[in-house]
Amino acid sequence: MARVCFISRIRPDQAETYRRRHAEVWPEMLQALHETGWRDYTLHLAPDGLLVGVVDVDDFDAAREAMAAREVNARWQAEMAVLFGSDGPPDEGFVTLECVFDLDAQRAAVGLTG
Repeated sequence: MARVCFISRIRPDQAETYRRRHAEVWPEMLQALHETGWRDYTLHLAPDGLLVGVVDVDDFDAAREAMAAREVNARWQAEMAVLFGSDGPPDEGFVTLECVFDLDAQRAAVGLTG
């Protein structure tokens, strides 16, 4: 399993709407994310609209493809698109970030415990 961090950007004037919509994600969307392998998934929003996502997943590309095939995802992305101001589905614009430091991995590598 891998932890993936990605960024995107919403329109800053849509931050409150974005927060409201994510406070009550549709149950069928929650279930689809679960069924397609998204685990420990969190989103973090900065005041300027920078959106950072973190998810544990076996295969990020496969999980994204599986979600893209879900009808509920198409509806969700269509509703979210106006908040991003993007031409296509917002989930197609994610930029993944390289992990350059992992505290637990480095501690384990040098034999530190506890």
